[in-house]
Amino acid sequence: MHSSTHKITQLFKIEKPIIQAGMIWASGWQLASAVSNAGGLGLIGSGSMYPDVLKEQIKKCKIATDKPFGVNVPLLYPDIDKHIQTIIEEKVPIVFTSAGNPKTYTSMLKAHGITVVHVVSSSKFAIKAQDAGCDAIVAEGFEAGGHNGREETTSFVLIPAVCEKVQIPVIAAGGIATGRQMLAAIILGANGVQIGSRFIASNEASCHINFKNAVIKSQEGDTVLSLKKLTPVRLLKNEFYDQLQLAETNGAAKEELEQLLGRGRAKKGMFEGDLKEGELEIGQVSALLDKIQPANEIVEEIWQEYNELLDRCCK
Repeated sequence: MHSSTHKITQLFKIEKPIIQAGMIWASGWQLASAVSNAGGLGLIGSGSMYPDVLKEQIKKCKIATDKPFGVNVPLLYPDIDKHIQTIIEEKVPIVFTSAGNPKTYTSMLKAHGITVVHVVSSSKFAIKAQDAGCDAIVAEGFEAGGHNGREETTSFVLIPAVCEKVQIPVIAAGGIATGRQMLAAIILGANGVQIGSRFIASNEASCHINFKNAVIKSQEGDTVLSLKKLTPVRLLKNEFYDQLQLAETNGAAKEELEQLLGRGRAKKGMFEGDLKEGELEIGQVSALLDKIQPANEIVEEIWQEYNELLDRCCK
């Protein structure tokens, strides 16, 4: 069993095959460096950053850790070419791309010696990412928070399906917050895990305390995958979600939804802590979370539980 995770630990030069997702408004240098220092792989979430902010975050992360860390780049945001330049100039060793075509930047990043991973929600896109030259992929089930696949394929189905179709290492994501869930993902064929929601509930996450508290209070059924007409996103139910839901039920056109979404909704909710009018992106697994902890403690707990169960299951 252990050998399957070596592919990921060797690829990223890390101790534990646990990756912290680069979530917008939550994943700054404090969180990324704390996870990397704990032996996992921390990712800076560049989706909510201006180019100069990303540069500063990378510089601070280098000071805070001497371990590998990466940057998550959602390809649907503006200024992505500037982010790619910054990453190359600052010699960031690892890039995770998502929400776009992996062909766009993979060969350019790899030409600079950068390890490239792409996030997918289907086997079809997993094959495309492999063909584009990616070093690994994240197979993200529909349980995940934030931007998501339209197909609603759950992690339990997606992970084995993707593992069957590609030769490159597979990192499982979507609905994973514990060592027990991590072991399940590894048994399904994954080589490592990417965890988002649980790291929102960390001291180091840069999102607002109101949002963190809403996440640990949430129960099953409190999140919904919405906005399928635009870009599907999993949200925590609140007044803003109710407005969206009403518009979608009334058959609102794409333009109308874009207008309702407006600018800065995610910042308002996750960074400024407006729980009524803000967009609150979180995964289904938030229902299992009940406390805010230091990031290194989260990594340790997951790793310990995973290894205890691994020993028990594999005797």
